[in-house]
Amino acid sequence: MDGKILHTLDYRAIIDKLTRLASTGLGRAVAEALVPSSDLEQVTRVLQATDEAYAADRLKGAAPFGGIADIQASLKRAKIGGMLNPAELLDIANTVRGGRRVKRHIAVLHEDHPMPLLYAMADQLTEHRVLEEAILACIDDQAEVLDNASPELAAIRRELRGGEARVREKLESMIRSSSVQKMLQDAIITIRGDRYVIPVKSEYRNHFGGIIHDQSGSGATLFIEPEAVVQMNNRLRELRLNEEREIEKILHRLTAQTAEYADDLAIDLELLGQLDFTFAKARLAHEMKATLPGMNDRGFIKLKRGRHPLIDAEAVVPLDVELGNQYSTIIVTGPNTGGKTVSLKTIGLLSLMAMSGLFVPAEEGSELCVFDAIYADIGDEQSIEQSLSTFSSHLTNIIRILGSMTPQSLVLLDEVGAGTDPAEGSALAIAILEHMHQSGCRLVATTHYSELKAYAYNRQGVINASMEFDVQTLSPTYRLLVGVPGRSNAFAIAERLGLPRSIIEHARGEVSEEDMRVENMIASLEEDRLGAESERITATALREEMERLKTKHTAELRRFEEQRDRMLAKAQEEAREAVAKAKREAEQIVADLRKLAMEEGASVKEHKLIDARRRLDEVAPQLQKPKTAAARGDKPQKVEAGDEVMVYSLNQKGHVLERGAAEATVQLGIMKMKVRLDDLELIKAATNQSRQQPKQAASLKRTKDDTVRSELDLRGANLEEAIVEVDRFIDEAYLMNMGQICIIHGKGTGVLRSGIQDYLRKHRLVKTYRLGNYGEGGNGVTVAELK
Repeated sequence: MDGKILHTLDYRAIIDKLTRLASTGLGRAVAEALVPSSDLEQVTRVLQATDEAYAADRLKGAAPFGGIADIQASLKRAKIGGMLNPAELLDIANTVRGGRRVKRHIAVLHEDHPMPLLYAMADQLTEHRVLEEAILACIDDQAEVLDNASPELAAIRRELRGGEARVREKLESMIRSSSVQKMLQDAIITIRGDRYVIPVKSEYRNHFGGIIHDQSGSGATLFIEPEAVVQMNNRLRELRLNEEREIEKILHRLTAQTAEYADDLAIDLELLGQLDFTFAKARLAHEMKATLPGMNDRGFIKLKRGRHPLIDAEAVVPLDVELGNQYSTIIVTGPNTGGKTVSLKTIGLLSLMAMSGLFVPAEEGSELCVFDAIYADIGDEQSIEQSLSTFSSHLTNIIRILGSMTPQSLVLLDEVGAGTDPAEGSALAIAILEHMHQSGCRLVATTHYSELKAYAYNRQGVINASMEFDVQTLSPTYRLLVGVPGRSNAFAIAERLGLPRSIIEHARGEVSEEDMRVENMIASLEEDRLGAESERITATALREEMERLKTKHTAELRRFEEQRDRMLAKAQEEAREAVAKAKREAEQIVADLRKLAMEEGASVKEHKLIDARRRLDEVAPQLQKPKTAAARGDKPQKVEAGDEVMVYSLNQKGHVLERGAAEATVQLGIMKMKVRLDDLELIKAATNQSRQQPKQAASLKRTKDDTVRSELDLRGANLEEAIVEVDRFIDEAYLMNMGQICIIHGKGTGVLRSGIQDYLRKHRLVKTYRLGNYGEGGNGVTVAELK
């Protein structure tokens, strides 16, 4: 790709943005060398890699490229036998460790969200833990060689620290002496040339033996190494030389170890640079709010709300354009400052970005082409980086383009034919455009010449376009309108600015009839376009509202169905548990009955059967009683004597004996009860004959009248008969809300009294019981308190 084109279309500015987003020098180097590719397969692959990095950046944040350095120079020096310094070795260890972190990061992402291209690159990274651990065992984070790098170095440094301590101790004892302090400029110990010295006033230089190493700028202070510590400093000097030699041995050893892995590390550096570069492209896509474009090699471009990436996102006007399907050439007409040049640069720059594997700032569904080359002749007063081009320079560029372009090229021409006589310029522009169009390339050209509007109408595969202009505000909107040629708008602008109508009408008369027909046709087309666009916006808003409501209703229906399923599942589970519990209890009761039958033969006592029946009733699942008619808001049903009815509050069936105004007397088994009419539901109406002769239920005579009383006389009955009567009597009394009952059993032998009291002790409705008091019957009566 011609470097001049990259400059003209501001491609290098995008590369600068990309370079700043790279995390390592390796990635920045790859970004700086990025150029567009004409290989569709390669472009598709790198775009897929960018898409994977975009997803990884969104899911897990930035990849861990920290610590990775460009160690290529160090590796080359290690291979030729040079010695690496501690800082270089530390960079190598950190780079090895950083590569391992990046590899692990991508592997974890790949497990949950497949990223085949990134994973394939990361999987090639080698993990030289042996080298990394060897370097970090000898060099600390400040690039200093550690004491334990070798036993010899540890011994030397121990002796060195001890020697330094002895020298300091000797000198401190000297400077603490009062006789010496008056000869010192300052009572301190300092170092000159790796040797410990003290600052002595120049007039006392002869009072100290030893060596003068330095003096102050004024000459008033001499830095003297006293004779007493000369030998000690000499020993320290020897130890430091030994330390340096031992460090060199360690560094040579680590350098040789690095040289063994130099080739692998060089490949790792290339992979890490590519990975960092790919993640930088993803970060650039996030920053520009860009999307993945579709790519083809058939010359088709479709931009949906494409934006120039170097213009403020709040100010840029999106571009919608399609090229290469029904038409291969677009002629954009219209006045200056309308945005024609920006539209050209947007098409060209976004094409270059896509061919470089970068996302483009456009809506999803945009598609771009891999051209073999992109040519542009752009340069006028609107360009920031170029001065006004002359006709000669324009023509020189066009001649160069004509000699190089192919049917697989994209050509962008700004103000074709400008800079010369309008008549000759328009004719030349038509000839140039026709030649390029016939060659089969993709062409977008801008012009001032109205003659090119007619040319576009008369050529198949060529279409007019214009930059929209708001006559009301006398300002451009910077929107590209494909299919609508540009209008001059000169008369409308002049009229709004206040030019006398007579002058405007005179000017209209100077325009040829053919030109006026063209202008009227353009005005009609623009009016139709505005109407269609308004209707499209309305239809789009309605469609979005319907989709929103559909989504909302679908979500509500889903929530309702989920709630219903949960409630049904819960009810079924509760029912299963209740039935299972009842079944277990029933099986236990049946087992108890069988045991009783085996123990007592065929003569199971009646009261034991009654108790077993009660236990069965108790284990039945407790269901909520139906609401009464009053609670349900229903009107009371009309019932008559003899009708079969359901008593809501008792959940029992019975027959009506008598009906009053608000109550009815109902026969429930052996009991008669007065029940409110709104507590009854008619089940089956009685026939006329049964209404005349109601059926009487069997009853036991306990007292002289038919009402339920608070005492039961059992004298003369055997125990089995008495137990049955006591059970029925307790049920009746409980239903009548009696708190206390009296059972007359007589004194006799006491068998009847003991049997009845044993039964009362186990009865579920009996709270307590006692013998009668004086005046109640004494031992011949048992008084029971009900729950």
